[in-house]
Amino acid sequence: MDAPLDVLIVDDEALARDTIRLLLQDVHDMRVVAEASDGPGAVEAIRNHAPDLVFLDVQMPGLTGLEVISEVGVARMPPVVFVTAFNEYAVKAFETSAIDYLVKPFSDDRFEAALQRARNQVQQLKRADLEGRLRQLLSETRTASEAEKSLRFMVKERNSIRFVEASDIDWVEAAGDYVILHCGDEKSMIRETMAGMEKKLPSDRFVRIHRSSIVCIPSVREIKPYFHGDYIVYLKDGRELKLSRRYWPKVEQVLGG
Repeated sequence: MDAPLDVLIVDDEALARDTIRLLLQDVHDMRVVAEASDGPGAVEAIRNHAPDLVFLDVQMPGLTGLEVISEVGVARMPPVVFVTAFNEYAVKAFETSAIDYLVKPFSDDRFEAALQRARNQVQQLKRADLEGRLRQLLSETRTASEAEKSLRFMVKERNSIRFVEASDIDWVEAAGDYVILHCGDEKSMIRETMAGMEKKLPSDRFVRIHRSSIVCIPSVREIKPYFHGDYIVYLKDGRELKLSRRYWPKVEQVLGG
């Protein structure tokens, strides 16, 4: 299961904050991390907690909801659902790319519809961020270190011994007491463990994505979310590999997340 979305509730009326908090209480994929009762408090909470989603009142002491967005900066502002009793602000709200606009009092069904729109928007933003970081990483021109240039693996065959350069490996596959080195269309089997390969291969270019596979990051074309926190890794040669959620934190670290 993916981590729940962090939610900030901002409203100068305690009853309004209580209402939203109670409605979110049983929503498994969202958690309230902070609340604020005025504009300056909202700005501080956004900067301190970096929430995924903000329920933001429009008319508040100190700063209005629109002024909060201006203060934080549109580029740094999390997705917003405006909540207010004044529907004349709707046009202005959507000019700031708000996800939705709830006019008090709103029904449970209307609130659920806003939640679903918020989920979809946040997922799209996270996917775009992941793809952007991957493109940036793959576009960087890296010069292999001397250690990597000299790293190679000995492959024993029936009548000969040959060597596979680490820089030629696209991905590594587990095969019992052996591993298979995939270099383009060529496969080579050596006696080694996946744990051993993890230690030997350069950690800035190779990352384990599953108990049975390690990939070379420059060989990856893109990564897309799958189900239950898993992902699908698409290599440049068209092969598809599963990225287990167990290994996602390490992959995200390598990608600079």
